[in-house]
Amino acid sequence: MRTMIITAALFAATSLSTASAANLRMSWWGSDDRHIATQEALKICGAKFGHTIAPEFSGWTGHQEKIATQLAGGTEADIIQINWPWLPLFTKNGTGFADLYQYKDVIDLSQWTKADLDSGTVKGKLNGIPVSTTGRVFMFNKTTYDKAGVPIPKTWDDLIAAAPKMKEKLGKDYYPFEGAALDARLVVILRTTQKTGKDLIDPATNQVAWTEDELVEGLEFYQTLVDKGVIESWKQVAAGGNTPLHENQKWAKGQIAGSYQWDSTYGKISTPMEKGQELVPVKLLTVEGAKTDGVYRKPSMLFAISRNSKDPKAAAQIVNCLLNDPEAVKVMGATRGIPSSKAALDVLTKEGKIKPVQLEAYKQVMEPSSPGVSPLNEHPRVTEVFDSNFEAFAYGQQSAKDAAAEIIAGINEALTGI
Repeated sequence: MRTMIITAALFAATSLSTASAANLRMSWWGSDDRHIATQEALKICGAKFGHTIAPEFSGWTGHQEKIATQLAGGTEADIIQINWPWLPLFTKNGTGFADLYQYKDVIDLSQWTKADLDSGTVKGKLNGIPVSTTGRVFMFNKTTYDKAGVPIPKTWDDLIAAAPKMKEKLGKDYYPFEGAALDARLVVILRTTQKTGKDLIDPATNQVAWTEDELVEGLEFYQTLVDKGVIESWKQVAAGGNTPLHENQKWAKGQIAGSYQWDSTYGKISTPMEKGQELVPVKLLTVEGAKTDGVYRKPSMLFAISRNSKDPKAAAQIVNCLLNDPEAVKVMGATRGIPSSKAALDVLTKEGKIKPVQLEAYKQVMEPSSPGVSPLNEHPRVTEVFDSNFEAFAYGQQSAKDAAAEIIAGINEALTGI
């Protein structure tokens, strides 16, 4: 009898263990260091809960199209790394992914700020948890500025005043800053947001929040930077092949001495700089009478769970492990940027896995005020309308007034109904 009872107990325990185990899939994009770290962390987290997680990874190119196809066919992975601007594309009403608030007993959401969670929330449903937060920060080549005898700028006026002094001391081919295409657009957005206290897109209406006159002033400010020799013109940059900053020899040599970049790219753009040069992240440049610092801060990426997952609770266990478990966090490191989870940030800081200069850049992103950035700012239709008209203005083919009118009308039309 006793043997039968023990046998029955073992059978029940085995059945329970088998029932709790899940076969999951996780998809993400990234570089080799991220691929290696994530696969190792998945093994750790899988072992903790008895789950098996099949990795599906690739580079950035084509990843959005791949996820779109999978979502349309219901074949997406259980755990999905998604880009924040994809939320309006894939989960317009908050039903495109599982609502992670339903698994708050599994995922320790207290490790994220309300603002973090709000950024991944659509129509009251938590569709994704920010893995890390990124933002645009000013970075200046201190070595070049020191050679020119010019202090690092604190205001836009300081930046403009630096140009003639730098050219006089070092040569006419030296520029205190750079800005074309995306970088130029984000400079215009920053300056206009500071002046108006409003983001480009009004979240209540999903339409442009600025008046035509407000945008005209932003565009004209860009032209001032060109006219004063602060930056190379859009045409000059294009003639040089639109070389990415980290591949630009003028940047490497210190002839271009400043930029407005994602804080997470510090290593990427500082590594190519010639020996002896020092790149420093600094506070956002200010404008007199600013209504906000205007920091462009957003989740760099989110972890979401498929609404079609057969075991979303198991998927939630793995998500929590990857983002909060000390052992997994150490393995993941900063391969996805400085983590948004307070627990993860604490672990990596104590382990010395985040460089002080990276923490300084992160600080410059997290501390300033902002009216909040809409993911629609990066909607493909929005960026296409903005950039095509901005480029026409930069080339002298449109007036600032006409370009502003076209940008506002084009964006409003593109976003109608979204």
